[in-house]
Amino acid sequence: MKDKEMFIEEYGDFKMRKLTEDDLEQFNGLLRYAFQITMEDLLHTGWTEEQIMHAKMPILKNAYVLGWFYHGKLASMIVVYSMKVNIHDNICKMGGVTGVATYPEYTGKGLIHSLIKRAIIHMNEEGQVISCLYPYSIPLYRKHGWEIISDKITFTIKDSQLPKKRVVEGMMERVDLECEDLLNVHDYFSMQRHGAMIRDELAWDEYWRWDSDDIIAAIYYSKNHKPLGYLIYYIRNDIFYIKEMVYLNTEAHHGIWNYISAHYSMVNEVKGNNFSGEPMAFLFEDSEIVETIKPYFMARIINVREFIIKYPFLVKSQKLNISFKINDPIAQWNNGIFNIYWDDEETVCEKSDDMYAANLVEMDIQTLTTMLMGYKRPTFLYECGRIKTEYYMLKILEQLIPVEKPYFSDYF
Repeated sequence: MKDKEMFIEEYGDFKMRKLTEDDLEQFNGLLRYAFQITMEDLLHTGWTEEQIMHAKMPILKNAYVLGWFYHGKLASMIVVYSMKVNIHDNICKMGGVTGVATYPEYTGKGLIHSLIKRAIIHMNEEGQVISCLYPYSIPLYRKHGWEIISDKITFTIKDSQLPKKRVVEGMMERVDLECEDLLNVHDYFSMQRHGAMIRDELAWDEYWRWDSDDIIAAIYYSKNHKPLGYLIYYIRNDIFYIKEMVYLNTEAHHGIWNYISAHYSMVNEVKGNNFSGEPMAFLFEDSEIVETIKPYFMARIINVREFIIKYPFLVKSQKLNISFKINDPIAQWNNGIFNIYWDDEETVCEKSDDMYAANLVEMDIQTLTTMLMGYKRPTFLYECGRIKTEYYMLKILEQLIPVEKPYFSDYF
């Protein structure tokens, strides 16, 4: 029996199955309709119609794409990328969720809910301990266990506010977008930055996919020609747009801003995004720049036990044990009490039915995710009513969880 006939679930005239390469036209059609992308918009990127048609083929080859079909017509779908993310210096498997879409005539039938549930089961089977997504509806994804874990700070700098030149020993060089040094800098950066995604070939393809021909990459090299940072940007209508800025040390940071400031006579403003969770204004001599902060990515722990075993708690005393009572609306394997203790500095996590476990901390899967990812601290979550525990446990939790907000700059 062909894959196309392998139905995972049936509901009346609706049938759920994985999409194949034969479904490319329907896949593209639903994406364009749901996300309001016209052919004219895509042609502005410089692509031909044939290139646009096949641009998403790698997704059907390399990702898990699940859909509901109504009499053979694609009605609703979800895409899960197999990715990796840095969680406090531990590289973990991550399921990147995207392409969640339904034609309007099929809404209200629970199709998305069932697809999300199946996707979570798939991610658990694949050992993806956490999932990340960019939400088109924060309330929808909160219902399914995701929570905000990162911010995007958009900034606008006038040409008169650009920093003065700093003395550095290296220099910037414009390079091809496929330059190996650029890829290596991001690899090194993401390996040492909590929350950063480890970009493989598919992730880089998504990163560049719809960029127009005027996108430029420049790398900062030390005096020994060691790549220490890069800048992805374009200039349009007298505005310098920063797509991404990555630097490994202060020298590279200064060198990149020297390069941006060298465009003083060409632009009126510099616009870009900062994903560190901290405002940039303090770093400028003229700090009266415009910054706008908004929630960016959401995440949900897929498997509580496996995630906790991998998690780098700061205190690993054999005298300490805590218990998390977790409520998960979708993944039943996450419901219950998880006893955590340390044996020779190794984290042990065992599921228990003991309702009277010592040092009990009760929360839902969303709260556990945002707390362990470092986006919100335990005391804040307790004061918001998101955590139920004895007050003395807050000090223990604050000592256990590393203090660093996630840096997530990707989009898929």
